[in-house]
Amino acid sequence: MAPRRAAGAHRMTASYRIFNVTLRRRIPVTPSLLRCVFTGPDVAHMKHEAPDQRIKLMFARPDGDTARLPVSDSWYQDYLALPRERRPFMRTYTLRALRREACELDVEFVLHGDSGPASRWAMHAKPGDTLQIVAPDRDFPGDSGGYEWRADDALRQALLVADETALPAALGILEQLARQPAPPRVQAFLEVPLAQDIQPLRYPFADIHWLARDENAPHGERLLEAVKDAAALPASELVSAQTTADDNDEETLIWQRAGGAGTFRAWVAAESGAVKRLRHYLTRDRQLDPARACFMAYWSRGKSHV
Repeated sequence: MAPRRAAGAHRMTASYRIFNVTLRRRIPVTPSLLRCVFTGPDVAHMKHEAPDQRIKLMFARPDGDTARLPVSDSWYQDYLALPRERRPFMRTYTLRALRREACELDVEFVLHGDSGPASRWAMHAKPGDTLQIVAPDRDFPGDSGGYEWRADDALRQALLVADETALPAALGILEQLARQPAPPRVQAFLEVPLAQDIQPLRYPFADIHWLARDENAPHGERLLEAVKDAAALPASELVSAQTTADDNDEETLIWQRAGGAGTFRAWVAAESGAVKRLRHYLTRDRQLDPARACFMAYWSRGKSHV
């Protein structure tokens, strides 16, 4: 889904590059979630370093006069050099899966009609349609960045909180943990548009709370209620009340990274206002050490982000 990341785009330049891909398959996951399988010979040179790996997708403008970017690691400079009216719409998504040997990658889209370029493309795209993607370059020797979840052998307990835009990343985290010999205990609170969007997941180490907004509840309302009602935090990770000055600043989009390794980690990703309320509750009301948590505004109501 579409995590927003405009500010850090230039920092990805050297480690990310343009990939030309073709839509191979459309797989409906739930009524609100569509998995698109892309392919292309260059996908063999793509890298996937974490389950919440962010990539950027380029969508054509409705008038069709949209420039394509050259395949290079200077993609952001190339993008900015284009006249605004010829720049593709750029949106950030999660790299759901990468199969290099098959030259395939998966991206999952939340379907919400034609209200935005990404959902509009996903609603109407057909196998054979082409797209440009900015993703980590396997040939880059270092850490490509563009993710927040970090596997840690010391981890014993985790809290995952996500709305539908962050659902692909949250499910990827659960899948990664399931491959560990001794996974940590996990509480996951997952908000989706409809009851039909609930997926039949079973992980012995995870207590998964699915929260459907069926009655048009505001985004994040059910997440906050459920976290208040059931989230368990280890006493060892609690500190004195924290100050979060921008909780009431409507213009501030939170992107707060966790600190180093530890036995507990919270990963919270949703609509901006919901993330602010969740951060306020967890760090001020419950006194969770902010160094043990990632708080990420994947999107903001009424705004478009790249």
